[in-house]
Amino acid sequence: MKFQTVFKRYELKYLVTREQQQAILSAMEPYMQLDAYGETIIRNIYFDTDNYRLIRRSIERPMYKEKLRIRSYSQAEQFSTVFVELKKKFNSIVYKRRLPLPHQHAMNWIKGSADCPVDTQISREIDYFRNFYGKLKPSVFLSYRRFAYFDKSGTDFRVTFDDQILCRQEDLNLSSPVYGEPILDPELVLMEIKCSGGIPLWMTKVLSSMKIYKASFSKYGTAYENLIFNKTYLTAIKETTNYGITL
Repeated sequence: MKFQTVFKRYELKYLVTREQQQAILSAMEPYMQLDAYGETIIRNIYFDTDNYRLIRRSIERPMYKEKLRIRSYSQAEQFSTVFVELKKKFNSIVYKRRLPLPHQHAMNWIKGSADCPVDTQISREIDYFRNFYGKLKPSVFLSYRRFAYFDKSGTDFRVTFDDQILCRQEDLNLSSPVYGEPILDPELVLMEIKCSGGIPLWMTKVLSSMKIYKASFSKYGTAYENLIFNKTYLTAIKETTNYGITL
C-alpha cells in the first residue's frame, strides 16, 4: 500500500461542543465524506530530551517549532506498519515528513539501538534531527478517537474530529491497550481543518454563523502542562525537602 509521506498545509484547530459538532456534520454532508478508515483510534509516542526541550519550546509559541513521534492507526504488533513522523511548523504552515516502517524497526531506530533499515531523504532528515537534539527518549503516550472526512470534489480539504484524548507516561508501547488520563473535557471535541489553501466558502459560513473561532490546543503541550510538568514540579519539591531545603 502506498502512503503519503510529505505534507505541507495549514492545520487550524477549533474546540467545539458535541452539539456544535453535530451541526457541523450536518452542514458538511453535501460536501464531505467519511474516509475509508471510519472511526480510528490513533496511538502516538512522542520523543523528547531529558529536560523536555522540544515541548517546552513548542508551548512558548515560537515562529518555528518541531516534534518527533511514532504513530500507529491500530494496536501495533511487532512488524505491523507504523509511521515515524517529523512535524515542523513555520509561520503557521505545517510541514510533515513521515516514514512507514515495521513497528519494531521504528522503535529501535528512534530509541538509538539500531540504524534506520532504509536510506531515504526523509530518514536522513530524521537522523539529522536526532543528532541535533542528542539522545531522545519516549516521553508520553497519547491516544484519541478520530473521525476523518475528505472533500467529495477531490481537493485536499480535510476535517477531523478528535475526542477521548488520553495520555500517560508509563507503558509507552504502541502494542499496549489504550488507557490514560483524559486531557480534554468530555463535552468538547477537537476539530481540525487541514488544507493547503483557503477554507471553502460553505465552511467559512458555517463557522461564522455558529461563532466558532480558532483555538490554540496542542495535545502533547496539554499533556506536558497537565501531567508531566506537575509531576516534575512535585518531584523537585520532594527532593528539596529531603535535602532540608525549603522552597
